[in-house]
Amino acid sequence: MTYCPNPTCPAPHNPDSAQFCLGCGVGLVLGRYQLLKLLGQGGFGKTFLALAEPSSKDSSVHSVSSLCVVKQLLLREAESSRRFQAEAQHLKQLGTHPQIPSFWEAFEQDGQGYLVQSYIEGQTLEQVLAEEGVFGEAQIWQVLNDLLPVLQFIHDRKVIHRDIKPANLIRPARPSGKDARLILVDFGAAKWVHSTPNVRQETVIGSAEYVAPEQARGKAVFASDLYSLGLTCLHLLTGLSPFDLFDPVNHTWAWQQALTQPVSEPLAALLNHLLQNALNQRFQSA
Repeated sequence: MTYCPNPTCPAPHNPDSAQFCLGCGVGLVLGRYQLLKLLGQGGFGKTFLALAEPSSKDSSVHSVSSLCVVKQLLLREAESSRRFQAEAQHLKQLGTHPQIPSFWEAFEQDGQGYLVQSYIEGQTLEQVLAEEGVFGEAQIWQVLNDLLPVLQFIHDRKVIHRDIKPANLIRPARPSGKDARLILVDFGAAKWVHSTPNVRQETVIGSAEYVAPEQARGKAVFASDLYSLGLTCLHLLTGLSPFDLFDPVNHTWAWQQALTQPVSEPLAALLNHLLQNALNQRFQSA
C-alpha cells in the first residue's frame, strides 16, 4: 500500500503498483521514499511510516531499502522555508544522541517540507500501559533514569521538547544492553531558545493533559518539560488521565489516593517536586 503525499487528497490509499494517486492524480514518487501509512497528524503536519530505497549519492544514508519516518510540513511562505531548514539542522544535531531517532535528511517538494528520521520499532509507553497495566515503582525509577539524561542533553542545546507524554516515549522492540533505554520521539512541537529574550507570547501547543501552567500561558521554559515528565509518571502509575488526578477545590495533586499500591517517600517527594505550580519551587534542571 502506498499513501498519497497530497495533504488534501480525498482517497490517499493506493496499491503499490500505482505511480499516480487514484484519488487525486498526484504523483506518488517522493524523492526515494514510498509512504506506507499515516502514523499521526497534528497542527504541525503529518507523520508517515515510509520505505527508503537505496541511495547511491549519500553513503551516510542506509544503502539498503529500510523503514523510516517521514514528517511532512506545509511551507506557506519563504520565512516558513527558512524555519524549516533551521529545524532540520537542529534535528540533525539532536539525532546524534542514542535515545533520539537519527536524522537522515530534509528536502522540499511541491510546497511541502519533509524531514526523514530513523524508524524505532517498539511500543510507546501508552501502548505498554494499555497492554501490561499500571507501572510499579521500579519501572517509574527506570523511566526517570532513562529520560532525565535525554532532557538534559536537549536542554543543553537550547531545545524545549514541549510534548513529553507516554505516547512520545518508545520502548524498543528488541533491546540489548544500553539499547534497552527509552527513546524520545516527535520534536514537532519543540522550541529552540534564542539567546535574545522572547517577550512575545507564543502559540500554546502541546498535549493539554501534560502541559505545565506556564506553557499553557504561552511561556514554556526548560522546567516545563520536567513538569510534563512528572505528569507522565503519574499517568503510568495510576492509569488515569492527569486531568482526573488534580483536586481543583484544594488546588493540589491527589495522585497518591489513586494508586493501587503505595510508593516510597523519596519517589513521592520527587514527583511532587516536579509538579510544583510555581517555577521557583520546581526542579530547575534535569
